[in-house]
Amino acid sequence: MGQPTADEGEGRDGGAGTRHGVAAAYRARLAARAEVVAAHERRHAQLAWWRFGIAATAVGLLVWLGRPGLPWLIVPGLAFVGVAIRHALVLNARDRAARAVTFYERGLQRLDDTWPGTGETGERFRSEHHPYADDLDLFGRGSLFELLSSPRTAGGESTLAAWLLAPAPPAVVRERQEAVGELQPKLDLREGLFVFGPDVRAVVDTGALRAWAQSPPRMVSAWPRYVLPVLAALTTAHVGWWVWAGEPPRWLGALLIVQVAFGWWYRSAVREVSEQVERRAQELGVLRDLLAVIEREPVTGSRLTALARGLTATGHVPSVEIGRLVRLADILNTRQNQFFVPIAALFLLGTQTAMGIDRWRARCGAHVPRWLEIAGEYEALAALAGYAAEHPGDPFPEIDAQGPLLEADDLSHPLIPAARAVPNSVRLGGDGPHVMLVSGSNMSGKSTWLRTIGINVVLAQAGAPVRARRMRLSPLHAGATLRIQDSLQAGQSRFFAEITRLSEIVAMARRHSADSSAPSVLFLLDEVLAGTNSHDRRIGAEAIVRGLVDMGAIGLVTTHDLALTDVVAGLGARAANVHFEDRFEGGVLHFDYQLRDGVVKTSNALALMRSVGLDVGDD
Repeated sequence: MGQPTADEGEGRDGGAGTRHGVAAAYRARLAARAEVVAAHERRHAQLAWWRFGIAATAVGLLVWLGRPGLPWLIVPGLAFVGVAIRHALVLNARDRAARAVTFYERGLQRLDDTWPGTGETGERFRSEHHPYADDLDLFGRGSLFELLSSPRTAGGESTLAAWLLAPAPPAVVRERQEAVGELQPKLDLREGLFVFGPDVRAVVDTGALRAWAQSPPRMVSAWPRYVLPVLAALTTAHVGWWVWAGEPPRWLGALLIVQVAFGWWYRSAVREVSEQVERRAQELGVLRDLLAVIEREPVTGSRLTALARGLTATGHVPSVEIGRLVRLADILNTRQNQFFVPIAALFLLGTQTAMGIDRWRARCGAHVPRWLEIAGEYEALAALAGYAAEHPGDPFPEIDAQGPLLEADDLSHPLIPAARAVPNSVRLGGDGPHVMLVSGSNMSGKSTWLRTIGINVVLAQAGAPVRARRMRLSPLHAGATLRIQDSLQAGQSRFFAEITRLSEIVAMARRHSADSSAPSVLFLLDEVLAGTNSHDRRIGAEAIVRGLVDMGAIGLVTTHDLALTDVVAGLGARAANVHFEDRFEGGVLHFDYQLRDGVVKTSNALALMRSVGLDVGDD
């Protein structure tokens, strides 16, 4: 909200040293991870040359021998496999270090306030019909979701979005606060949650993975799991004898015919299972690594302990079980290697592996939804913990079960850089006013103040710290009219869209009036009923505001129509006028964005029109 001095901005964030200390830690780790990447790049180049040399040696042996000689090729073959495995490990370590570099680069961008456009925006969660999501910039480029979001699974993103879209009960908020506070100092954990997976943005499609895991198995017969390994072993032994002795055994043909028959009989089921697991293989690897991080992290708080116990309550260790499935998927993928196809066919690997995958689904598939739910919640808590760690001066709000109540000292907007944000305080409910009429000129800060209050209330009830020196609130369900627009497709004017939203806010307040367990309403009405004449506007605004206050709602109404400030008189002590000021000097507007008591005494509309060359006469 505005342009204070640099000292004001730094002080708002708990002191320059505190946040600069976080940045210094990030830069040190960034440099260390970059060195690891460079070291692995050098090792990668060396191993690539080793692989080439071993392959060239094997080719030289073939040329020297003049014919395939299995015993002679065993040594270079084993050496090549060993180097290839080591090479894969080096590449994986390099990629993890590279993702760690990205993790700290993004952290520094958030600390430097250059983060908009660098993260996940959560566009799919946007809804113009939600009572406050668009109004408070929860989703989209430069949104609260982009600032907070670090989950690697769609479930984690959905959980975080759900927490922003609806207030949690006080007990749940306190549990989340405890969990976020416990995770906040665990930088290694937050880095570990970010770097797993095959690429920087390997999001698990939670819904698709849940549906696949719970789908009924295709290959349910028990006897083939015993017959097929024996058949494959016999066939392999006969083929080995043929290669060694130079002549085929008499039963080899019959064994091959039986194998082909089995392959043909199960071909459609194997194809279906293979296609499904191949689409899920990358997601499964990410989920395995995520759950492994969660399983080994020691926790003490009630919520994190409950999540850890929930993972093992089924009697399975999720990361181990999913690791087995990932290995089966890897075996299926080897069939795509043309050099491995004969071996896969000889061992009936496709059929046997598909059966193993179906057995895994029968054993563990029902537990996958719970594992995904826990992983998603843990990721959402870790995202809030990252925000808390990067804003060490921001406190957790006090949650009061009795309301309506909203008190905040030195409140500022979390999406505005600290060096530019001007803090203000608010008192609503309790013994204070239940509604404030905010007057002021254009661009004086009225709408931003409403957004500041609303977005901090969203953070508070999600379980995150808030951008304030202190905050105390009761459960509140926000309703806002800050970004109401007309709709050509729906055939609605802005005025009709606004009164539709107002009707929804009134309905929310009515539900609280009828059921005290429902959250009170926090209404944030910007330039209320600006689309109608001043007579109807005053009558309508006063009736709506009075009705909301009578039903136990609290909130703010902005206006630059000073006639509306008379609404306060009819509400007595339950209402108050406040305002933002400006001054126009030397053709330049000056704003201090400081909230003051009373009704604004100045207007800048004519001065603004003159400043852009419009002839509007003299005052």
